[in-house]
Amino acid sequence: MEAGSDAIVLDVMLPRLDGLSVLRRWREAHVLTPVIIVSARDAGADIVRGLDCGADDYLTKPFELDILLARLRAVARRAPPAPLADLAFQDLRLNPNTYQMQRGERTVSLTRTEYVLLATLVRRAGMVVPRDVLIEEGWGVESDVSDANLYFFVRSLRSKITQPGETELLHTVRGVGYSIRSEDC
Repeated sequence: MEAGSDAIVLDVMLPRLDGLSVLRRWREAHVLTPVIIVSARDAGADIVRGLDCGADDYLTKPFELDILLARLRAVARRAPPAPLADLAFQDLRLNPNTYQMQRGERTVSLTRTEYVLLATLVRRAGMVVPRDVLIEEGWGVESDVSDANLYFFVRSLRSKITQPGETELLHTVRGVGYSIRSEDC
């Protein structure tokens, strides 16, 4: 099973281990991803057993694809969003669940745009990220944002990232873009 899935479609009749056993193991391992069982077994007892094993829905074969897709959308809407992993570079940490940045002992709240820009830079740490890429990530492809707007946000981020006595991490690459890296790189 892939981490971060919105929902899982699970057949009961699998080659080695039946789908209900797989589902029980997932639930015992605290996998909370919604599961829709699909099966040719349509007796009431089979449906009850599937739901009692931890399935979020049970669909009997044959079924129309539109019905399966609608049920997938429905269970995905009910699923709590999975917490996202922190991003980090040296002593800088970004929490995508709270939009907070931590540097050393300091914790700073970021705006959505500041967070997206900094996350883009951290994901590409050590590389130069062109201005147009940052604008697209921060505001979208069709945005009318100028380099001056980006500069304003980068200046704000720079003051939040680096306090006196700390190593500068956010660097300008004139005529190209910005980079998160150590001063000695």
